[in-house]
Parts: sequence; C-alpha cells; structure tokens
Amino acid sequence: MIVLNLACKNFRNLENINISPCEEMNVICGENAQGKTNILESVWLFTGAKSFRTNKDNNFIKFGTEKAVCKLDFKSEGIEKNAEITIKEKREVSLNGKKIKSASAFAGNFNAIVFSPNDLSLVSDGPNVRRKFLDTAIGQLYPAYINILKNYIRAVTQRNKIIKDFKYDSTLSIMLDVYENEISQNGEKIINFRKRYIEVINEFLGNVYDGISGGREKIETEYISSYSDDLSEKLKFARKEDMFSGVTSIGPHRDDLEFKINGISARNFASQGQKRSIALAVKLSEAEVIKKNVGECPVILLDDVMSELDPLRQDFILNHIKGMQSFLTCCDESNIKNLIAGKKFIIKNGRVV
Repeated sequence: MIVLNLACKNFRNLENINISPCEEMNVICGENAQGKTNILESVWLFTGAKSFRTNKDNNFIKFGTEKAVCKLDFKSEGIEKNAEITIKEKREVSLNGKKIKSASAFAGNFNAIVFSPNDLSLVSDGPNVRRKFLDTAIGQLYPAYINILKNYIRAVTQRNKIIKDFKYDSTLSIMLDVYENEISQNGEKIINFRKRYIEVINEFLGNVYDGISGGREKIETEYISSYSDDLSEKLKFARKEDMFSGVTSIGPHRDDLEFKINGISARNFASQGQKRSIALAVKLSEAEVIKKNVGECPVILLDDVMSELDPLRQDFILNHIKGMQSFLTCCDESNIKNLIAGKKFIIKNGRVV
C-alpha cells in the first residue's frame, strides 16, 4: 500500500496542501498547532474508520468554510487508484470516481496503522484499553468476530439486568441459564480468537522490539484470563457473588493482556520511553500481521513518536522500518538529523512551505 499523492482543502487548518511522498520515510516537521497531525488524520480517514482524535465529522471543516475535501492517489496490489472524501454534515466517499454508500463501507480498500500519544494507554491504562486493541485488530482481519463480540456483550448486558432483579423473582433462573449459555459459547470463541491473534503478533513482536531497544531488553506478552476451565460452570458458581455486585464478574470482558520487559510488569515498572517503545512495537507488529493476512503492508502513521526516546530508538524509527511507507510528525528537527533516506515536509499555518 503506497500513498502517491495527498491533497486537502479546508480540512481542519489545512487550507490547500498537495504533497507527493516517497515510498519510505516521510517526515512532517513544524511547531505545535501548525497542522502536522491533521495530515496524518486525513490519510487515516481513507481506511473507513473514525478519526483517532474525534468522533464528530463537523470538527474536520475549517472554520468559516462550508466543506472539507481530501483526495488520495494510492497504489494497492500494484494498481493505481484514487479516492475522495468530502465532508459536509457527514462524510461522502468515492473510489475511482464511483460513490461509496458510506465511509465505513470504504474499509478494506486502503489500509493504515496509526500510532498517536493516546496509544501509550495501551501499556499504562486499565485492561479495557488492551481488550479494545485486541478486539479492533481482530475485527479488521476477521469481520465475523465483530458479530460474535456484539452477541457476547448483549448476553452479558442481559445477565447483568437479570441478576439485579433475581432476588425479587427467582423464576428468572431460567433466563439466566439461557444467557449464560450464550455468554459461554461466544466467550470461548472470543478467547480463542484473542489467543490466536496474540500467537501471530508474537511472531513479529520480539524482533521488532529487539530492533527498537537495540537488543537491550526482551518483551513478553501473557493473556490473563478471569477464569479457568468451563465458563458455563464458572458463571453458575459466580451467581451469588454477582447478585451482590450487580455485574458479571468473569468472562473475556474481564480479561487482560500483560506486557513484560525482562520479566517485569511494564505497566507498573517501565519508563515512559519503554512504554512508548512497547506501544510502537505492538503497532508495527500489527502492521506485519496485516501484511501476512492481506499480502501487502499498510501505510504507517506515526504521530509524535520521537519524544521520550533515546537516540538509539529514534534511529530505529527513522532508518530501520523497512518495506513500509511511513509518515512521521516531528516538532524538533534535531530529532531527525540522522535520517538517512526519505523525504521531509515543513508545515506552517496549515500550509506546506
């Protein structure tokens, strides 16, 4: 997957930009609030996903204008294509001049992976962030997983309602059996999907993290389950306790993914630089998994990744992400002085200068 040309008009503060990136590393330099991240965001929207910054499309339109327009020329599977997004009250998308019924329906035509400062939460925050990462990554590769997850969440929601009312109506035990059976069936599928995905991403994660850390540290991952053995039986056993709490206490909605550096919990003991390195390694490994499954690399979007990294880790990002077109934002040009090959764009007040 290669971006050949990107043009944006009135997208956030981008008045009228037109850039033709190279096929390797593209560095977008500028001071804060000049539009660097806006460029990455405009590329990301062509994946069909929501923004990694906001859920409101009207935030994309430059103040005082009626609409924003982004155009992307790209190459996929050796074929040159063009796409356009027009944003008014909602997004309108076309591919090779033909209108697509919705922005989300464009998904699969253009693939990208984005790393932003918010991704540090993958290591630092609670288990729900890591579960969301797994579910999103798996859902992109296996659409059937999305429905399995929806059915599971619906069954858990219904069980939660029933256990709150059970003390007033014991006949609800029949409905508990129904929903616990659904939770068990879908829950086992979810865990199997997650564990298989972790196995695949681990094929790449160790080597990627070795490259980022210069081989000084070793990364490990472990799937932490909230139960063992038969989920259906565990749910029945947990009924009494769950009736006091009002929530379902076990199942994949309570599981976690743990990262360790040299055998020690990264969440509790890693430095900010190490946490940033882990999150970045996970994202780059996710790109490798996509390449393995769809046959070509996604475009890599790296927002503010260089801060809090030592020179060795910065050098890896600049010069050793091979075979993937990358876009990287940077405020301090001294951080990219060791860039060996690539292209640099300077942005100021929403314009490339």
